[in-house]
This record gives sequence, C-alpha cells and structure tokens, in this order.
Amino acid sequence: MRKFLILLTATLLAVPAFAGPDDVQKRLDEAGKVLQDVIGMPDGIPKDLLDKAECVVVLPSVKKLAIGFGGSYGRGVMTCRSGAHYNGPWSEPLMMALQGGSWGLQLGGTETDLILLLMSPRSADSILNSGVKLGADVSAAAGPKGRTAEAATDASLRSEILSYSRARGLFAGISLNGASLHIDEEANKALYGKQVDAKKVIRVPGPGVPEAKPLVATLDKVSPKNESDKESLKTAPSRK
Repeated sequence: MRKFLILLTATLLAVPAFAGPDDVQKRLDEAGKVLQDVIGMPDGIPKDLLDKAECVVVLPSVKKLAIGFGGSYGRGVMTCRSGAHYNGPWSEPLMMALQGGSWGLQLGGTETDLILLLMSPRSADSILNSGVKLGADVSAAAGPKGRTAEAATDASLRSEILSYSRARGLFAGISLNGASLHIDEEANKALYGKQVDAKKVIRVPGPGVPEAKPLVATLDKVSPKNESDKESLKTAPSRK
C-alpha cells in the first residue's frame, strides 16, 4: 500500500491535468491578485531588484504532496519585458509549469504562492528555449525581501533567478533548487486558441490579453523601465 501511494503521488505530480479556458482564466486572475498583494507589502520584494528583472513568474497555490516522497507541482504565468533586449513594456502572458521533488519526512499537503524573478537574459532565454532546472541549468537562490536589496547576500545578487514564497500570510525568500520550470504548451493553446511561439509572445507587443491586465498593469505601474546594465542587455545571446 505504501509503495502504491508513493507511486500515485509521483504520477499526479508528473502528469498535469489538461488546461482548459476556465483553468487559464482562474490562473491569470489568481496570479494578478498574488502579485498585487506582494507588491503592496512593506517588507516584500525589493523594488531595485524588480527593476532589474527581465521576467517575472507568478505561480499561485503551488501544491506540495507528501507520502514518504515529497514533491511539488504548480502552474502559473510569466511575463517579460518585451523586445529583443528585454527593455520594452511588459509582455503578453505565457502559461508556465513548475515541477520538483525532494526526499524526506514530510506530512500532509500545503499550498504556497511562488514568485520568481529572472535576473538575466540567459535565464529568460533558457526558459523560452527549453525550460530549466533551477540550481543546475541556471543559478537560483532565495530572494532577499524589504524595500531595498541592501540585505542581500553576494550569492543572491549573483543568482540568475530569485525566488519568493507566501504561505499562511508569511512572505519570505525560498530555495527552489532542483525544481524544473517550463512553458505550459497546452495552457497557452487554451489561452490563445492556437499553438504559439513563446519567443514571439514575449518579444512582439500584442493586442493585449484582457484576463492578464491586472498582472501586467501592476508591473507597468511599479516597474515601467528595465534598470539592468544596458551593455549586458545589448550583448545578450541572440534570441532568434
């Protein structure tokens, strides 16, 4: 029985449910609310880090299941600064999925909101090309919180992805090393009504997705301009 439950848990985590229009709508709504809540916290994501982020990923209600084997599965939304060098207004949304597992004694299930900041063109390119394993394909660290990034460690400031969590009213940086982040193709198809090119969605401004307005409008308001080093953006690898 124990082996069966472990296998069942792993299977549920590895095979996401089909994403229909209602699921996508709910995901966009929840992502917008999570971001608005976190941005409004006095001790939330440092603005100077958000201003240097190429992309933001919001994963509301990430589920963590555990019966001997612990794992997590979440679906969310990514928006990036548009244009060839990530220096335009925030883009149309891309649906994303996160999967990860960790061995250890864990009891029960929890749901946590996650926010990831992609701090380099390379991390954004890697996700758009094929997805990444955090801590392996790109460097990742728990993000510092507060009004500024003064309390950040050298490790977090050098990391290509910074991650945050909110659960039961508590907000903090969290390490997601070992988790895999990739584009949710089925959900994007449900959102746009067809298979889409992820790079084109990010690079080329579109007519606007009404369901994503709260998410994108929040970022346009609080971080309208990319404050990353301009030379690093110009010399980023080609995004063909």
